[in-house]
Amino acid sequence: MVEVGPETDGGEFAVGDRVGIAWLRNTCGHCKFCTSGNENLCPESRYTGWDADGGYAEFATVPAAYAHPLPDRYSDVELAPLLCAGIIGYRALLRAELPEGGRLGIYGFGGSAHLTAQVALAQGAEVHVMTRGEKARELALALGAASAQGAADSPPVALDSAILFAPVGDLVLPALEALDRGGTLAVAGIHLSDIPALNYQRHLFQERQLRSVASNTRADAREFLAFAGRHHLEVTTPQYPLDRAADALADLGAGHISGAAVLVV
Repeated sequence: MVEVGPETDGGEFAVGDRVGIAWLRNTCGHCKFCTSGNENLCPESRYTGWDADGGYAEFATVPAAYAHPLPDRYSDVELAPLLCAGIIGYRALLRAELPEGGRLGIYGFGGSAHLTAQVALAQGAEVHVMTRGEKARELALALGAASAQGAADSPPVALDSAILFAPVGDLVLPALEALDRGGTLAVAGIHLSDIPALNYQRHLFQERQLRSVASNTRADAREFLAFAGRHHLEVTTPQYPLDRAADALADLGAGHISGAAVLVV
């Protein structure tokens, strides 16, 4: 932090502290969602890089209450994915309601998924990854996944919970079908292509659940960053200079990036 604005004392932070700005950067604070612990659903919520500058910036402003302390064990480059992909993945893991020691299926294995898998593994879960890229499958196994197969393939065991990170609606059906009775599928993406028609008996019966994930709360961010401070996460971060941001996006779209790409100023 380099400066404190005239309308705040900086809260818990002082000039010189290393702080982070997540995707969620402001909410109204008084609606029924904000007052019930669900501020991520606030109709007046504002987001970094969408409603306010900061996504591709060297300097940015943020309300003091929406800045987060950062664990010392990571470099700035490693922290960048934690503040977005990591926090969103943590929220998705909470929404998936993975039981202790349970079996988690992960569909898609990019920036968010490779961090979420490590959180689940550190919590004692058995992780199975379904993803299209060979390099992504290799990374999943290297990080400790019990299995890694194609995106629409069936895992070798019934899943207690699953998270869909890939924005592919066609994967919802095989993910639901892979769930054990009472299992939950959380869809982590902001956007998703159309979901094909469900067969109630095959995909939802026996109390299987399908849930979406919307942004994160500040509590999610604080919990995840504290967890990352206690458990070292291997952050795979291909780096691009800021003037090659378009190349990073092109490589991401082509499936050439393993982990989470970081723009370096």
